[in-house]
Amino acid sequence: MASNPASSGNRWGVLVAGIGVMLCLGTVYSWSIFTRPLLAAFNWSNEVVTWAFAVAIFCFGIGTVIGGRWQDRVGPRVVTVTGIILWGLGLLLAGLGTASLGQWWLYISYGVIGGIGGGMAYVTPVAVVTKWFPDRRGLGTGLVVMGFGLGAFFYNQIVPRIASFAQAAKASGAYAEARAAAIKAGTEFNASQYLLTADQVHAVMNVFVWSGVVFIVFGGICAWLLSNPPEGFSVPGAVAAAAASGPSYSASQALGMSQLYLLWLLLFLNVTAGILIISNAVPIFSDLTGMGAGIVAPLYGLLAVFNGLGRFFWGSVSDRIGRPMTYTVMYLIQVVIFFFLGGLHNATVVGIAFAIVLACYGGGFGVMPSFTADFFGTKNMGQIYGIILTAWGFAGLVGPLVAAWVKDHTGSFTGAMPWVAGMLIIAAVIPFFVKKPTVAPEAKAAHA
Repeated sequence: MASNPASSGNRWGVLVAGIGVMLCLGTVYSWSIFTRPLLAAFNWSNEVVTWAFAVAIFCFGIGTVIGGRWQDRVGPRVVTVTGIILWGLGLLLAGLGTASLGQWWLYISYGVIGGIGGGMAYVTPVAVVTKWFPDRRGLGTGLVVMGFGLGAFFYNQIVPRIASFAQAAKASGAYAEARAAAIKAGTEFNASQYLLTADQVHAVMNVFVWSGVVFIVFGGICAWLLSNPPEGFSVPGAVAAAAASGPSYSASQALGMSQLYLLWLLLFLNVTAGILIISNAVPIFSDLTGMGAGIVAPLYGLLAVFNGLGRFFWGSVSDRIGRPMTYTVMYLIQVVIFFFLGGLHNATVVGIAFAIVLACYGGGFGVMPSFTADFFGTKNMGQIYGIILTAWGFAGLVGPLVAAWVKDHTGSFTGAMPWVAGMLIIAAVIPFFVKKPTVAPEAKAAHA
């Protein structure tokens, strides 16, 4: 069928709206700017604080399954609007109740409510853009998920510059340094003299509240603009791309195929490595370089742009060298970084190492939507990709909590780095065993 010029133009508008949604959701990767303020506000351990982020990422994974299945039935708009409202509501409730109700309120509001909503809103723009860009899947999905990576970039430039939050962050740095010194020395830590004041705690909670409001309004408008392409939509090159990708499988058929679980494992291992850094980026950077959190937070915000750029860059690269080879290259690059990271202390060198890890981490998400569409088609993309994204949720539990445990028991994050490097060496071999399905959907259904 000939391409429809109006529809072809609309796809760029849908792409921009999808990026807007992703900008709001991507602020979840700014969690590390809250780590020390929450430690100093409530005298929590690193594990207690990290659990909030881990629960949120785990629930993001659950939300992608819910959203993917729902949007395949009713379309993207309702699902994305619902998801973005829940994401904003989670932050709003966290800001209103955590100070009085404690850690479990934070886990339920930010982690469960916000996380499930965020996952619902995440999977729909990815599935929609894949359908609008049948000719350039790596480019289209790379751009939309780039928005998710850039969310932390913008958020980290704004929040640390809020005067009241900056004051709380500075005070929390003294708390974290004194606590780490006590752990290393094996002495008792007297927290009372380092805890944040009531006004400083209020300043931190206000950031949660107003973030939720902004995300609901801005994200909701962007979500409302999402729609699937019209029936029979086509652009030049789409027929060739469809022939190359092959037929579409149902979610139940995909669940019976080894390829689905190999793609799941590829994403899980990549996320586990990268999210270990992301979840505690500010304190890890401070530990390695000795720089204060007030300086590191906006600096890390600048580095967070590589999370977004990596999604676009590696997504485009995968169109040229293939999805499996792209994953192997990303793994091997990270092996070198994690092997040497614990011994780096120069701020510039550490910054470059962080940028590379973030680019490879983002690249995993930039490549996987196209990988999924290549293997299983686009008809049931929402459901199948939602299943694969549960790897993100499980990795969100493993990576951050391992890092927090190491920090609480050794006073440093560096002990986890060699183990991650070893894991990635093994991971680099897996893509060579990932082969495209050869059984036709009809034959698969008959066999089932």
